[in-house]
Amino acid sequence: MDFIVNEIFPFFKNHPILTLGWVAIAFMIIQMTVKMKLSKVKVISNAIAIQMINNQNAAVVDLRNADNFKKGHIAESINILPIDIKNGSTKSIDKYKALPVILVDENDLNTVALGETLSKQGFNHLFALKDGIAGWNGENLPLVTK
Repeated sequence: MDFIVNEIFPFFKNHPILTLGWVAIAFMIIQMTVKMKLSKVKVISNAIAIQMINNQNAAVVDLRNADNFKKGHIAESINILPIDIKNGSTKSIDKYKALPVILVDENDLNTVALGETLSKQGFNHLFALKDGIAGWNGENLPLVTK
């Protein structure tokens, strides 16, 4: 307790901006952790995705634009744009509502948020591929072209 009183409190007093910055970062980390734990979309690794595709008939939904999709995508994945999900235009994937759906984008930046939108539209088992196609490609896993 003496350390806190003799070292920490004077540091806080002498460096209020730095202290505020650390408090803000800690708050953001806690907030992100809680949000991830409560999310209906679970982030999964490539190995788990492969297992789900092979054993659970998981559908892979690729959220990249058509040009990137044509350059290389996971076999049998369905290409749909994020704007279509936001607008509720999901007819091409509606038949997968009861199955596991793995969302993939370029590097896993938007998949969880789009998954939350799909959850509100009735999709039950949503997953986001960690690191997206960049991570898949980084592990030299196969991509097909159209």
